[in-house]
Amino acid sequence: MTLLSRRLFLKLSASAAIAGNVQANDGRHKTGLVIDDRFLAHKISDTHPESPARYRAVKSHLLAENFHKKLTLIKPKADADSWLSKVHSIDHINEIKSNQPATYKNALLATAGVLAAIDSVCTGEVNNAFCASRPPGHHAKNTGQEAGFCYFNHVAIGARYAQEHYQLNKILIIDWDYHHGNGTEWAFYSDPTVLYFSTHDMFAYPGTGLPGNTGEGEGEGFNINVHLGCGAKDEDIITAFKEKLLPAADAFEPDLILISAGFDSRKDDLLGCHNISDQGFSTLTKIVRMIADRHADGKIVSVLEGGYNIEGNANAVVAHIKALVS
Repeated sequence: MTLLSRRLFLKLSASAAIAGNVQANDGRHKTGLVIDDRFLAHKISDTHPESPARYRAVKSHLLAENFHKKLTLIKPKADADSWLSKVHSIDHINEIKSNQPATYKNALLATAGVLAAIDSVCTGEVNNAFCASRPPGHHAKNTGQEAGFCYFNHVAIGARYAQEHYQLNKILIIDWDYHHGNGTEWAFYSDPTVLYFSTHDMFAYPGTGLPGNTGEGEGEGFNINVHLGCGAKDEDIITAFKEKLLPAADAFEPDLILISAGFDSRKDDLLGCHNISDQGFSTLTKIVRMIADRHADGKIVSVLEGGYNIEGNANAVVAHIKALVS
């Protein structure tokens, strides 16, 4: 890494995305990182748990771990707005844009980061990537307003982008957020080209994600909901991945894996009551990598969703990225 590149990373200018050409330095999997100080701009209120402090802590922990020496820095895509309508209605998009123009810009930037990460993975620049973006997206449907802190469903839009722009036929979406990704389920409930796998507490917001909801029509069997009750530990979620995700993924044979990486399922979260450890998230990541190596040439794009214990969220992100890099 040149001195200029390192200074650019450390500065993380708020006026522009940071991009770089740093490759993994040891011949192992190359991992990309979408990080941009413009992700600090979004704020619902001064006391809201989905706060800029989430991003600030993640950035601080990544710098402390010297990830600038190990990761390829990815700049959010410039023309992401044209892809919003692949999932969302024009009415929904226009409602957000007209009534909350700053929020529209911030949420679009998060989508743009996901699309850029997909570009980097699908062109072979990196094997996998993590998007340290906000606001989250997996609750977003077509309500014309915020839903569960979400405005646009970045992962769902990314799936459609990968299918249409890179002609990838089958996308696996894995969601380990404490809260069910009802927006993602909604987007693909009748679609056999997207396998959606979610572990969550079905009694928490938004009150969806029943195990019996497995898809409809041609999409029957391609929606897998796993309820994990309050107090669920590493062994509970790891068992779900091994016993339910692995056989489904092997049968599906995905071309790309997208992760809704919600760390509110971590222990001590403000809005969750699961007890998943950082090592647990590392193990989940390694399982996903095994699936990706087996079926998708290693292609994974992971996107930050929930996680409201500021330090805990950042620690989990670090453990997740370490497992992507190793």
